[in-house]
Amino acid sequence: MKLHELHPAEGSTTAQKRLGRGTGSGLGKTSGKGHKGAKARSGGGKRPGFEGGQMPLYRRVPKRGFTNIFGTEYAEVNVERLEIFNDGDTVTVEKLLEAGIIKKTLDGVKILGGGDLSKKLTVQAQKFTAGAKEKIEAVGGKAEVI
Repeated sequence: MKLHELHPAEGSTTAQKRLGRGTGSGLGKTSGKGHKGAKARSGGGKRPGFEGGQMPLYRRVPKRGFTNIFGTEYAEVNVERLEIFNDGDTVTVEKLLEAGIIKKTLDGVKILGGGDLSKKLTVQAQKFTAGAKEKIEAVGGKAEVI
């Protein structure tokens, strides 16, 4: 088969509607848009969520809570996830990203105390829970706050 021999499968393509080409075409005058109304107008149609003038759902449902614009969100990592590193390694935010343990750094990395750690590691992060710090130091490692 050559490039010039390629063509779409039978019935997979249809001819484009040729609008406004006279009354005999079947798509003349109003060009398939009918008479007046929102859909007949240029740029017409209804916005998403429009319910014909009825109070739309997004306005009927009660709103709750708020977003704290000053809040900090940390990428959280459990101690057990650090087992993939070699004994004596220094675990940095960059290494956690590289290893795929965290996807984004957000406002920093927080090490949580979930699971067990058996390797002596120097862990550098923005925050540590008391349990995580205890587990890292129990095996002879260091928990360094950046």
